[in-house]
Amino acid sequence: MRGFNYKKTVQSLNLFAQRSGGTINKMKAIKLIWLSDRLHLRKYGRTITGDDYYALPFGPVPSGTRDVLEKNNFIPDLALDYASEYITEIDQYNFKTILNPNKKVFSQSDLEVLNLVFDSFSKYDHFALRDISHVFPEWKKWESALSKGISSRVRMQFLDFFQNSESYHELFEDSPENLELSKAMFIASHEANLAL
Repeated sequence: MRGFNYKKTVQSLNLFAQRSGGTINKMKAIKLIWLSDRLHLRKYGRTITGDDYYALPFGPVPSGTRDVLEKNNFIPDLALDYASEYITEIDQYNFKTILNPNKKVFSQSDLEVLNLVFDSFSKYDHFALRDISHVFPEWKKWESALSKGISSRVRMQFLDFFQNSESYHELFEDSPENLELSKAMFIASHEANLAL
């Protein structure tokens, strides 16, 4: 993984808002980003956004994406300025698109996955997506620590995104052989980046 890609993140948020009629709930968009990163990782050995993930009581959260939406100081001004060209906050819970998405930042596989996830999961509201996220193994692993208050958030490991424990949706019904291939690509890429 090469690190957080704020342009892909902003354009993913923008695409989801546009496809939702112009506005979208922040938590719903965050969950769609997670599902897209998860699916792309499992199919192609990398995430779309390059974001870091944390398990929180409301499910997996891409931290850089959340920082962009909340305009946190952890994000460079360059990224916040870029975001302000495409999306704007409506209120504490919702944002809207203000300029058509720049799809040139995406690969073909990025767009394929973003659209597949939107087509499959946009019918759910943010609370339903939160509940759906609670059955995936990468969050379930930390459920006890979060529910007992041992921790308010836990850094998630991408290798856990490759786990299969039951069928959640046809998009995530991967053969063991394909998953192992994607996992090997992810590990090789991660090790190459560490060597730089």
